[in-house]
Amino acid sequence: MQYRAIRPAVFLSRPNRFVAQVKQDGQLVTAHVKNTGRCAELLVPGARVYLEYSQNASRRTPCDLVAVEKETPAGPLLINMDSAAPNMAAKEWLQAGGLGKLSQLRAEYQLGNSRFDFYANSEAGRMLVEVKGCTLEQDGVALFPDAPTLRGVKHLKELATLAAEGWQCCLLVVIQMKGPRLFRPNWATHPAFGEAMREAALAHVQLYAMDCLVTPDSMKLDAPVSIDLSTGDGKSFVV
Repeated sequence: MQYRAIRPAVFLSRPNRFVAQVKQDGQLVTAHVKNTGRCAELLVPGARVYLEYSQNASRRTPCDLVAVEKETPAGPLLINMDSAAPNMAAKEWLQAGGLGKLSQLRAEYQLGNSRFDFYANSEAGRMLVEVKGCTLEQDGVALFPDAPTLRGVKHLKELATLAAEGWQCCLLVVIQMKGPRLFRPNWATHPAFGEAMREAALAHVQLYAMDCLVTPDSMKLDAPVSIDLSTGDGKSFVV
């Protein structure tokens, strides 16, 4: 996926979850934050961020904050934090054969009272793919979620039920950066999501985690990352 009209800036503050104050070319600019998550470890004063400017002159804010550089011991790590980007990049990956040959790929698929990110026909039958974007990284491990997500637990339980009914069900975690060696559920923040992932895996929901090649103006799914569902109780659970 590709952005247009990207410009760098320096993050100053986040008055609320929707907007950020940044400094660009010596001027104070108010940017829309395209991620309502906490992102407290990313949006720190002085961080270098990237803005996509809009061509819509009637907008309340002239641009969207879409990426940030996180300082790590290995140097700056560029992270896309646009919550719409994972689905767009996932669609490109699916169309390119990321999960094999698919037909009738459809986004926002309504099934009963639920809506799933993608539906497709695969060689194995009817497929549902739910996408989760991950921006939290700690010591080379990607973690999701960064805040409790009842919606995420609901999606996993629904996928487990549908897998038992014969659907091919997949959870795709899009890690919005390059480099993490491992993905884990964020047990400390929302253990129920981790338990739901374990239950989904046991119900034959296919779990995938993919890192991304990220530039200030693009993001593309790149390589698989191992998934560790172990809880620290001494029992390994790697998929």
